[in-house]
This record gives sequence, structure tokens and C-alpha cells, in this order.
Amino acid sequence: MQKKYVVRLTDEERCELEQVVKKLKGTSQKVRRAQVLLKADANGPNWTDQRIADAFGCRVQTVEKIRQRLVERGFRETLDGAKREQPPTEKLLSGEQEARVIALRLGPPPKGYANWTLRLLTRQVVALEIVESISHETIRQTLKKTA
Repeated sequence: MQKKYVVRLTDEERCELEQVVKKLKGTSQKVRRAQVLLKADANGPNWTDQRIADAFGCRVQTVEKIRQRLVERGFRETLDGAKREQPPTEKLLSGEQEARVIALRLGPPPKGYANWTLRLLTRQVVALEIVESISHETIRQTLKKTA
């Protein structure tokens, strides 16, 4: 069957892929993509997608997607993977809100308390209307970034 996306590697690309596979340089995903590209090369072994999938323990669709990405997006993005445009979840606190939380934590604790706890800090942040609602885990992560 004629392939819609044909992999044709240059000598430099082939050399880089061989280095990645030989030295296991990078993530396991990167190594697998390098292995797939080397075997799918029309100027090289030119294995079928099914044979590549069987050899490297992945699905045929994975091989097809790697071929497609190489043709549509180029060598670098195929090998290294696409970078996220946005984080998987939006930040809950703005920079100003984070600064206010940190300032509150560095100040003295309320009367009757020897020091700040995460839950006490969470209640105080909501009481001061820095945010409408927040989890103590978000407060912990915010404080951990500054430590």
C-alpha cells in the first residue's frame, strides 16, 4: 500500500537519530520516535508500519502519527515533541495575589497562634478577600516556589 506520508531523512538527521538511539539520549519517548523514524526511512530500511509497531512495542497509529508529524511539522518538532502553548491548568493566583499571600505568611500569625499553618493561612487569605476561595494545597505550592 502506498504511504501518504513518506519519511526521507537527510544524512545529518539520520546521524542525529542514531546518536539518540545509541546513547539513549533523551526521554524514552524521544528514543522511541528516533527508532521509528530510522526504520521508516524510505532511503534506509523502509519497514512497514506494522513491522515497526511490533518491533518497538507501540501501535500502528503511533507510527503513522510520527510519519505525519515529520512531513507536516518538520524534523525538530517530531523528535523533541511539541511544546505546550499553555499549562494544563490555569494558574489560580495572579502574581499580585501570590505576593500578598507571601507577605501575609512572612508577617506575624494571628493572636493565639504561635505560627502559620497552611489551613490557617488559607482561611486568612479568604477572609482578607485576596481570593474568593482557595485550597491549602495551592497555598503550599505558592510558598514552596519561593522557598
